[in-house]
Amino acid sequence: MPGTERKNIDLGLEVEIVQKHHQRSGELTKGHVMKILTKSPKHPHGIKVMIDTGVVGRVKNILG
Repeated sequence: MPGTERKNIDLGLEVEIVQKHHQRSGELTKGHVMKILTKSPKHPHGIKVMIDTGVVGRVKNILG
């Protein structure tokens, strides 16, 4: 399921995100969605979220 559509992302969902400073390396961080920060229904690079550890990034994979 693509992380580029806001409708696919709910609070508490487990996701993998890429942080801004890890975009070149593609290093992913796993966590549960605490806050959805992107207001638009779609974003080509992934919906921006804050996970339970307080880290902000764009959703690359939805784990469940």
